[in-house]
Amino acid sequence: MHMKTFRSYLLAGTAIVLLLTAGYSFAQDATLPVRPRITGISHVGYFVSDLPKALNFWHDFLGFDESYDLKKKNSEEVRIAFIKINDHQHIELFNEPPTSPPNMMSHLCFTVDDIEAMRTYLRSKGFEVKPGNGGKTRTGDYAFEVKDPDGMLVEFVQALPTGLEAQAAGKFQPSTRISTKIYHLGFLVGNSERSMDFYGNVLGFKETWRGGGNPNQLSWINMRVPDGTDYVEFMLYDKTPDKFGTKNHISLSVPDVAKAVAELESRPAFKSYGKELKVAIGVNQKRQVNLYDPDGTRVELMEENTVTGKPTPSSTAPPPPPSHD
Repeated sequence: MHMKTFRSYLLAGTAIVLLLTAGYSFAQDATLPVRPRITGISHVGYFVSDLPKALNFWHDFLGFDESYDLKKKNSEEVRIAFIKINDHQHIELFNEPPTSPPNMMSHLCFTVDDIEAMRTYLRSKGFEVKPGNGGKTRTGDYAFEVKDPDGMLVEFVQALPTGLEAQAAGKFQPSTRISTKIYHLGFLVGNSERSMDFYGNVLGFKETWRGGGNPNQLSWINMRVPDGTDYVEFMLYDKTPDKFGTKNHISLSVPDVAKAVAELESRPAFKSYGKELKVAIGVNQKRQVNLYDPDGTRVELMEENTVTGKPTPSSTAPPPPPSHD
């Protein structure tokens, strides 16, 4: 190669490196779909075997209100009851048998700021998601679902100002609510590597902590939504547990667990609840107490700050081997 030509190639290559360093990208890269913002947990759904008992647990004992419901087709019987946590978070109680017993968790849902951009992004990652927003849900918002590596339904929703949730803003928030925020959702994960790829690499969740009761094997991995503070907790296992309800759980944030317990114990519904409320300090060094709905699904009340006032170090133990169940 002629020396002059060589110098030209060298200068061109140097220019490209400088452009990339400065944050420039080429036209073909600019056309790649970008993941929209995932801002937090919208809701979680649970199947319940006895809706009146479940409503008593959430209303009479925990102090929440039902903001609205959806009826079964051609019937006045309630199919889904919506328990309001705050203006942007709720719980859906499905009055029907679970699709995969004994798992009572129906699905989990995250809020996005652009549902069509989320569809386009996931299609670019190889997920079978149909084009278009698919129309409105029965509650009046845009939403669609995919399955995570363990088969859990993961829903994404873009709330609309005409939807039932938006229309209920500022309502159904009694002072009796034991919590005003869904802190995190926990669910079983049989292959941590595949779940880290889905929630981390694809959805952009960031790991914040990992821990376990056994120093030789990891039990939990916490993954925070990319554009908010809510997080999910991988409940790791190598053999499918007999009971799903203690693993697939919801955690509600409270400023003071002891005060929350005292309040719950003072309520008339505590007698019919019939279980002791034990305050404990978890491996993460946060105070917490476990409650259980009539079907045995765990509802955890947890303080967001550690008792030490310092972050708890993550475990360095390896995760369990991938489940082959």
